[in-house]
Amino acid sequence: MNLDLLISEIERKESFLCIGLDVDLAKIPTHLLDDDDPIFAFNKSIIDATHHLAVAYKPNIAFYEAYGLAGWNALKKTIEYLNQHHPKLFTIADAKRGDIGNTSSRYAKAFFEDLDFDSITVAPYMGKDSVEPFLQFDNKYTILLALTSNPGASDFQMKEIDGIEMYKQVLTVSKSWIGSENLMYVIGATQAEHLREIRDIVPNSFLLIPGVGAQGGDMGEVCKYGMNDGIGLLINSSRGIIYASKGKDFAEAAAEAAHELQQQMQAILHDR
Repeated sequence: MNLDLLISEIERKESFLCIGLDVDLAKIPTHLLDDDDPIFAFNKSIIDATHHLAVAYKPNIAFYEAYGLAGWNALKKTIEYLNQHHPKLFTIADAKRGDIGNTSSRYAKAFFEDLDFDSITVAPYMGKDSVEPFLQFDNKYTILLALTSNPGASDFQMKEIDGIEMYKQVLTVSKSWIGSENLMYVIGATQAEHLREIRDIVPNSFLLIPGVGAQGGDMGEVCKYGMNDGIGLLINSSRGIIYASKGKDFAEAAAEAAHELQQQMQAILHDR
């Protein structure tokens, strides 16, 4: 997907909402468990109910790998459904891959060619030769883990080397990699106070922001410091939307939760 299309969808829908499809069979409505493919049945219902409110969907790959071949097949059916029925929606494989170059090239082919995702999350710890294979695909995007919201983020990301925090070095160095124009970055919503400095380093890149809502992130603060001229934000919500209800009204409840976030985003865009 060309980023101009993503930006136009954000403007058209007045939304920069990304919905995380983190499917746990222990949490979905029990009546779906009788379906031949309960994971896909759940995802399809969520997508059908919310696609007009979101601009992106983000399956967390671990939630599919955990169910073996059945989970992988459900993932493939989900991305095919999105690409066939909603081709203007941006798709993110939340896989957090990162390995030596020839392995990364295989990961890239799996997610960009076979599954046909628009983007994938990647860990930068092994450096440029583990990331550049992902950056060689036209109109495909690599979302680099930069500054996350988990408690362990301080173990490495906030450590200073020569007086500069490691996450800032990741941002700065990654701009020199071949294909860096295809980079986006994960920034946790609870790290909003750092967004001003992050924007000084990567002013034009899209930022994927998880952690608004249940994890304590504040959308207003994120947008105040993280939004750029092209919006430049995808704010993700997973559990707060897809598990808004465990009853047969789960899709309607998901739509209501997504609509609430979309309305907040609409107000922010109107106030810009």
